[in-house]
Amino acid sequence: MRRGIGATALVAGLALAATACGGDSDGAGNGNGKIEGTVTYWDTSNDGEKDTYKKIAEDFEKKHPKVDVKYVHVNFGDANQKFKNAAGGNSGAPDVMRTEVAWVADFANLGYLAPLDGTPALDNESDYLKTAAGSTRFKGKTYAVPQVTDTLGLFYNKRLLKKAGVEVPSSFAELKKNAKKIKDKTGATALYLRGDDPYWFLPYLYGEGGDLIDAERKKVTVDDKPGVRALATMKDLVDSKAAVTDSSDGQENGIKAFQEGKVAMIIDGPWDIALAREGKEFKGADADNLGVAPVPAGSKAQGSPQGGWNLSVYAGSKNMRAAQEFAKYMSSAEVQARTTKELSLLPTRKSVYERDAVRRNEMVKFFRPAVEKAVQRPWIAEGNSLFEPVRVGVDGVLAGGKSPKEAAAKTGAEFRKLLKDY
Repeated sequence: MRRGIGATALVAGLALAATACGGDSDGAGNGNGKIEGTVTYWDTSNDGEKDTYKKIAEDFEKKHPKVDVKYVHVNFGDANQKFKNAAGGNSGAPDVMRTEVAWVADFANLGYLAPLDGTPALDNESDYLKTAAGSTRFKGKTYAVPQVTDTLGLFYNKRLLKKAGVEVPSSFAELKKNAKKIKDKTGATALYLRGDDPYWFLPYLYGEGGDLIDAERKKVTVDDKPGVRALATMKDLVDSKAAVTDSSDGQENGIKAFQEGKVAMIIDGPWDIALAREGKEFKGADADNLGVAPVPAGSKAQGSPQGGWNLSVYAGSKNMRAAQEFAKYMSSAEVQARTTKELSLLPTRKSVYERDAVRRNEMVKFFRPAVEKAVQRPWIAEGNSLFEPVRVGVDGVLAGGKSPKEAAAKTGAEFRKLLKDY
């Protein structure tokens, strides 16, 4: 990815028995048919990951010489709507797609994903982490297989914090307190704050003891007091110059500022470890300069959202058997161990964490316990659509002159339009 949440409108529609761009093998959903023909794969990984995933897809062809994998890299920010357009328009949808965890329920609700229960795609289900497997299910059926799990952490520049004489902050209040010292001693701003992507709002919200909604009680909670305090915390960090932010291009601007030592810290996830280490501050012999710590706490708690990636199979695939086998391979322990080694991504299979090389991986050592404590998002069909009102609200506070209370109230009102029975 860019590992953010793409702004996507809520789409209503009926399931379509569509045709995919796959090959000419048996399309039966029960796993019958030959493993041959073309499988089109949409990969939504980021620039630091895509070469590895392309090679992994090519290795599947070596295992199955009669299968031609058509690898297509799709920008994360465009992928959600692009898939909906293709699936809904009955033309051009991929056989297999690397699907953000929040998209599964949405796509399944529209009838665009093939159920995978009882198919070859679901291999050794008991090996999956419970949290990772949860995001693949909707209304009692499984519509994807887990590939990568993740959450957010605080990336920090060890050299800059040492030069400033400050510890890694355990709270946003502590970060703000030490920001001037960091600036005076190093010239760097303390934090790059992602203000362009609503996923990065969640640690501030959880830190104030809040959540977007209460799915069990069917109640909107984003505009309660914790939501207001979360927006106020973000605004205060920027207004006090403890943090810098952008209304757009936060992924590119943030990681570049961190790579170059212009900011001492950034909240990010395992998907950007490889990219961070391409920067002059962390390259080669300076690789150890990159530190990772828990996301700072708010005034009430410390929390970070559960994220990750699943592999879904298009309901209209004409090469269902090969598509299922490809999803199985891409979610296999073999592939997950490889992406942990090469990209420091977090596996979704428990058995992979028992491998020596994975256990020794420095980022796995931190991020595995962080993932286990990560806050589950509501896996509802409208879940992904909730992020656009959040994005507008955060932007209104950081760049539009809106008060936190006003922005939270507006966000809550938009939620209630999307969630008719809340």
